Amino acid sequence: MWLLRPFGVYRPQNDTWLLADAVRQAGIRPGADVLEICSGTGALSIVAAATRPRTQTAVDVCRRAALATRVNTAVRGIDVRVECGDAFETVLGRRFDLVLANPPYVPGVADVPVGRARAWDAGVDGRAVLDRLCATAPLLLAPGGALLVVHSALSGVETTLRQLRGGDLKASVVARADVPFGPVLRARQRLLRDQGRIRPGQQVEELVVIRADRPSVGTA
Repeated sequence: MWLLRPFGVYRPQNDTWLLADAVRQAGIRPGADVLEICSGTGALSIVAAATRPRTQTAVDVCRRAALATRVNTAVRGIDVRVECGDAFETVLGRRFDLVLANPPYVPGVADVPVGRARAWDAGVDGRAVLDRLCATAPLLLAPGGALLVVHSALSGVETTLRQLRGGDLKASVVARADVPFGPVLRARQRLLRDQGRIRPGQQVEELVVIRADRPSVGTA
């Protein structure tokens, strides 16, 4: 898939395509209102367009990412409302049938990443964005709606499941993949080992896609 990707915008890779496959297999009905959080290049909005949604919205805090999403969807004739800002504030009060998220999730060395690292670093435990997403998901989802989020097992799969279920959502892992460490994880192997997140000599991380469903109105 050809995509415009300005400097500093997250490059679609294994986690993107794992989530894209989950979208294709999710059985999303036509006519859905779709939201992509942390859109980057807009690759997932492009994939979601094949479900024939009623509306599509994409949000990223990075101006270059918002521009890339706008261009990459527009050249394909996909009508997407692209906004730049904090996703959870930008769409506050709106409900969606499908929410897609490939947020930053790599455990980092600082609570507030800056520069290019904002595309992958998510606080010391890797959950700065994930925790907000889990807390906000019940408010973002329309009755019968679904969230699909991808992240590394290094960031706590059970924590994500527990938080989503705590919001009265039905949550489970729907896809997994083991992938070799990329440059970011290779550069901080010692840190991750010292934190107890990886074993000595570990060179592979597990990626997971978690699906969370909000019950339809009237569902017991």
